[in-house]
Amino acid sequence: MGKYFGTDGFRGEANEGLTVDDAFKVGRYLGWYYGQDNKAKIVIGKDTRRSSYMFEYALAAGLTASGADAYLLHVTTTPSVSYVTRTEDFDCGLMISASHNPYYDNGIKIISGQGSKIEAEVEEKIEAYIDGEVGELPLAKRDKIGRTIDYAAGRNRYIGYLISLATRSFKDMRIGLDCSNGSAFAIARSVYNALGAKTYVINAEPDGTNINDNCGSTHIEALQAFVKENQLDIGFAFDGDADRCIAVDENGNVVNGDLILYICGKYLMENHQLNENTIVTTVMSNLGLYKACDKIGMKYEQTAVGDKYVYENMVSNNYSLGGEQSGHIIFRKYATTGDGILTSLMIMEVIKEKKTTLAHLAEPVKIYPQQLTNVRVHDKKEAQENPAVKAAVEEVAGALGDEGRILVRESGTEPLIRVMVEATTNELCQKYVDQVVDVIRAEGLAEE
Repeated sequence: MGKYFGTDGFRGEANEGLTVDDAFKVGRYLGWYYGQDNKAKIVIGKDTRRSSYMFEYALAAGLTASGADAYLLHVTTTPSVSYVTRTEDFDCGLMISASHNPYYDNGIKIISGQGSKIEAEVEEKIEAYIDGEVGELPLAKRDKIGRTIDYAAGRNRYIGYLISLATRSFKDMRIGLDCSNGSAFAIARSVYNALGAKTYVINAEPDGTNINDNCGSTHIEALQAFVKENQLDIGFAFDGDADRCIAVDENGNVVNGDLILYICGKYLMENHQLNENTIVTTVMSNLGLYKACDKIGMKYEQTAVGDKYVYENMVSNNYSLGGEQSGHIIFRKYATTGDGILTSLMIMEVIKEKKTTLAHLAEPVKIYPQQLTNVRVHDKKEAQENPAVKAAVEEVAGALGDEGRILVRESGTEPLIRVMVEATTNELCQKYVDQVVDVIRAEGLAEE
């Protein structure tokens, strides 16, 4: 990770950790970088945060000042920016979003011309420019100044693409959608209505400050209650920029990214469409997923947390399916990044083909109890490398043996250390998480 760019872009509290000046400089550098040999074309999308509008204008100002043309998709999803960038000959794409974070945070995700997360070396060059380590860039003059172009049509083409992927009608299916008061509100309903579903939508009235507020994929209890109260067949919850999907079955049970990987991976394997019979997971995936995969002969690989690492592994090894427990799922045949709405459609494909329910499809996976505690710290690296903390982690790992595991890692987007334990009971999970967290606090590493 760089100074400003983490695993999912440049993120921070709006006008605190990420300022309008930062956004302007990102635009200035990218407009110049991609416009050295020809006039650059760069597409911009944003989520529903109040600050997304000011960052959109700042990025557009920086791009056009460097001579690039800025195409505005307006409120849209991260995967739609990826799709438009790679299919419509853009030099790169920019998504303004802090994903699942609170409304007062925001971020800038940079997407390559191939539709994947931008190379680290480009991020490093932008950081050097922001810090004044690069000479001032030339300003465009006269007819070389870039244009800002309304490009809502690009978002509509993405909606059409999603609709085209469904091979069956969803007629008579009662489907709930939690749009998290975020980007999905402008797209998800349209897709499901077009496919004939009886669509029930919640949290689709963004006001700039209610994105992810007790709703969406990180607050799944809202959708669980909605599905049960309305006797729906299934529910899907998205995050702020709709690159994640968490499902809820007809009984109100949560079907997270691990279960989605199993369900879709098994289906693809049965249809000889899962390359090398392998799914790509991260170190956060549950032991229960791996045990279920072993029973059916489905292989798996692990990467660091972050869908960019999952995608890199998939490309390197020509794998077709990968993702994260959090709901970032990549279907490489159709997309180059996690796509929440696409994921929901792929789940529906399995349900319609198998003529069964989501609960039945998820049943073979027995998830191990898991406890994850986030500790806000002064310095992530110092906390990770503290000898007392490392000793505490080793002690817990020894006690768990083969019946569980502990994982302590840095957040890629926030000043947090994440302590996760899987064990045979919730009580053991809590005991061992507390054991390590207590040491972090005792060492004076936590912000109290």
